Amino acid sequence: MDRKARVNRFGLLMIIASTLLTSCQLGRFVIYNFADIKDHKKFQSRPLTAHNSPYNFETTNSGKIPKEINGIPFDKYLEDNKTVAFLIIKNDTIQYEKYFKGYDKQSIVPSFSMAKSVTSILIGCAIDEGLIKSVDEPMTNYIPELTKNGFDKVTIKHLLQMTSGIKFNESYINPFGDAASFYYGLNLRKVIGKMKLKSEPGKQFEYVSGNTQLLGLVLERSLKGKTITSYLQEKLWTPLGMEYDASWSIDRKKNGLEKTFCCINARARDFAKIGRLYLNNGNWNGKQIISQNWVEESTNVDTTNGGVAFYKYQWWLPTSLGNISKENYNLKNPDKKKLELSTDKDFMAEGILGQFIYVNPTKKLIIVRLGKNEGKADWWATFTSIAKTY
Repeated sequence: MDRKARVNRFGLLMIIASTLLTSCQLGRFVIYNFADIKDHKKFQSRPLTAHNSPYNFETTNSGKIPKEINGIPFDKYLEDNKTVAFLIIKNDTIQYEKYFKGYDKQSIVPSFSMAKSVTSILIGCAIDEGLIKSVDEPMTNYIPELTKNGFDKVTIKHLLQMTSGIKFNESYINPFGDAASFYYGLNLRKVIGKMKLKSEPGKQFEYVSGNTQLLGLVLERSLKGKTITSYLQEKLWTPLGMEYDASWSIDRKKNGLEKTFCCINARARDFAKIGRLYLNNGNWNGKQIISQNWVEESTNVDTTNGGVAFYKYQWWLPTSLGNISKENYNLKNPDKKKLELSTDKDFMAEGILGQFIYVNPTKKLIIVRLGKNEGKADWWATFTSIAKTY
């Protein structure tokens, strides 16, 4: 066999090996290894279409922005900590918008777990429309095949609150772990059917993506033939006047299911509009997109039945967590000056590589941060610190 033939044969073998590897979960893990902000190119997806007359935030040439963070110039702090997009919006006006590392306002970035908050919004829309009766319904009203595994004790609220007690390994490092199975796997419906409980529902908070994927299947079943992506288009992407096309990653091309625990692929400005919707209690320019009651229920602290003060209905509550730390300090140090608790209300969506939509209704403030990873920054503290300056 001559040299050219050997090269061609080697190339063919590599193509076959690559095809085989990408067709199975383990192979996908070996090739892709870990979540990356270019993952929207790797998975099947369903499209979302931009509005033909999009909503645009106001802009200003004299925006108020921080000069520095922790003694480091603001732009340098962002870039050093692997940021690719950063927006600060106050009173519907962009105060600061900058992109790094070759990214710009048209660059697509996966949401990762920020999609959990969007899934929560869509659950609220479905309840508003009567497609889902109540958060207190057993999830098996929609996924009856899990009754045999004891899931008839799990309510939709347990899933929203991450208090379901499901057995789920959140590690993305283990190729055989649950999170990797959900992220890289090709049949979410099949792996959902094998899920089990490890503890009694409503007793303890544990952040695991399996809860949100179960919410996704509940939502899909309630839609009776409509896809989750088309529901997102109908309830949010079109009414909010999204500027760009986007997509939601699915597990497989045929009969695919949206990865509702992750993977809405969009641009920074459009992510900010999701924050604006909740900043205005579900109202969009005079039209109530989702009920104010749902928004308030989703972002107010509830520590009953295993709930925690820093998480509610798939949203993180950073200032609430900060107040807990201050209260603990005050209790442990009765002779020292008490730390003052913040009266701000804020909440945020968060993704694994440091993707954030931070909302502070008290300050009429929205911050979007997208990145290659979190860098070494404490973004929770950074956002609350920035909010104090407005």
